[in-house]
Amino acid sequence: MPLLQRYLLREFAGTTVATLLILMMISLGGVLTDLLRDIARGQLPAALMLSQLGLRVVGFLPLVLPLSLFLGLLMAIGRLYRDSEMAVLASVGLGAQELWRAVAGIALPVVGLIAFCSLWAGPAADRRAIEMIDSANRSLLVAGLDAGRFVELPGGQGVIYVGEMAADGTRFGRLFLQRTEDGRIDVTTARTGRLFFDGAEERFLALEDGFRVEGPLGGREWRLMRFERNEVQLPDRARTQSLADPERADTLALLGSDEPAAVAELHWRLATPLFAIVLAALAIPLARSEPRQARYGRMILAFLAYLFYMNLLFIGRAWLGDGTVPGWAGLWWLHGPAAALALWLFARDGRLARPRAARRRAATPAGAAA
Repeated sequence: MPLLQRYLLREFAGTTVATLLILMMISLGGVLTDLLRDIARGQLPAALMLSQLGLRVVGFLPLVLPLSLFLGLLMAIGRLYRDSEMAVLASVGLGAQELWRAVAGIALPVVGLIAFCSLWAGPAADRRAIEMIDSANRSLLVAGLDAGRFVELPGGQGVIYVGEMAADGTRFGRLFLQRTEDGRIDVTTARTGRLFFDGAEERFLALEDGFRVEGPLGGREWRLMRFERNEVQLPDRARTQSLADPERADTLALLGSDEPAAVAELHWRLATPLFAIVLAALAIPLARSEPRQARYGRMILAFLAYLFYMNLLFIGRAWLGDGTVPGWAGLWWLHGPAAALALWLFARDGRLARPRAARRRAATPAGAAA
């Protein structure tokens, strides 16, 4: 590889990676906030926070990587113009259109990673996340109820303590449960108990051989009850979607389906790598910076173009899912014009417009001029 191409590739790669790190930090903040909210509500076991965070990040990569590539190339190529490096390259016969080799050197690996995450890794991570949550919610151990330790209920609604716990986390012994709600306090003890489900989502503790004391805070109207069996509902767990949902289905399974939802999901997975290719082609002409031009003028225009294209993809996906757009059309009606526009801008990049007088002479017949 020539020295100049290595230099350009290093510049493009460094800026793209730095942009990716910044966008990932922003995305991680949003994902972590959602996870902490679910944990605080008792809908997600705290022990699964890091694993769920990593799995969800895999699903975000097909959306973050195209923007990282686009912004990274825009900033790197724009810096070449601002620092007059493009003028030096032009003096040795390397115009803006010659940057495509270096752009391809960084874009192709990124597009391959996007395709891998979109077609295989992302759906597999979603399926694994669902399986982990479903398995964790069936065990009190994963939910954080360790034997011999007081544990605060989600939302600060009370405290629970178990003295003994079975190996699978479904049965326990010597339970103490204190809850506070609407100005009343409820204290429940039980000799033994177990975890069971009522339906698909609601979890209950079946308590056996215990006492329950209930009354108002600061009041005197207290009730003492002894029971042989009592049921206490735990906070609702996270609502997990079915593994048969098209968003979590294997890509090969989507190929043979005629359902609009499956067709929409298949074309969406194909759209993200194609989206990145179009953005990489657009980066070269959109990054051009003329003398005395505002530093981030083209950057704002390019970001608006990204938002417009991305919103069209979301709309097209919705139309495919509800049958408004036929399945054979897919999202090609969006990719085709976008790719044509990118190629046209790339072909015209750096060309000087013909003077108006020259265009007038070219349009005037020779006889008329005489």
